[in-house]
Amino acid sequence: MSLELFAAYFAACAVIIIVPGPTVTLIIANSLKHGSRAGLLNVAGTQAGLAIMIAIVGIGLSSVIAALGHWFDWLRLAGAAYLIWLGWKMFRSAGNAEDGAAPARAPRGGFFLQGVLVALSNPKTLLFFGAFFPQFLDPARDHATQIAIMGLTAMLFAALSDSAYALLSGRAGRFLSQNRVRLLSRFSGGCLIGGGVWLASSRAS
Repeated sequence: MSLELFAAYFAACAVIIIVPGPTVTLIIANSLKHGSRAGLLNVAGTQAGLAIMIAIVGIGLSSVIAALGHWFDWLRLAGAAYLIWLGWKMFRSAGNAEDGAAPARAPRGGFFLQGVLVALSNPKTLLFFGAFFPQFLDPARDHATQIAIMGLTAMLFAALSDSAYALLSGRAGRFLSQNRVRLLSRFSGGCLIGGGVWLASSRAS
């Protein structure tokens, strides 16, 4: 990529990734409740999920969607269902803790796997990368190399931004009262449920 083209992509990537989404909501909620280590494991998982999506874009997004056919819609609905279920569990665990029940446990598959699943739960991210990357491709240069550079840049930005959320939220969780942590957990759960409902009601195209 030319330096000018990469600089434009760099600036656009920074603005887009800083905006919080479902993964950031999950990272903040787990960091507040379980500490920064849990949030950082979520970050590692979301990085793995991003790597899978970028690899799919590199292989050929249109070919993958054509191969999946109507299963792409089912994948979208499954991702939406997972976000809603995860948000409901988060919301419910805050209420249970308030009633004096045992504190919420770590997810059965671990925080890393949870991060992977949340990253992959929104197939619209695939469509976004598929539409975003071509805007910065130089037709005269090797496409695979350019996609690899853009993908690694996006992953680096996401890792730095998400890790900052995890570390700051984990530190804040030590000083916030339990009532405030529960309130934030409920808010995070509501955001995940809302994201799942939005994903389920929107079209993949």
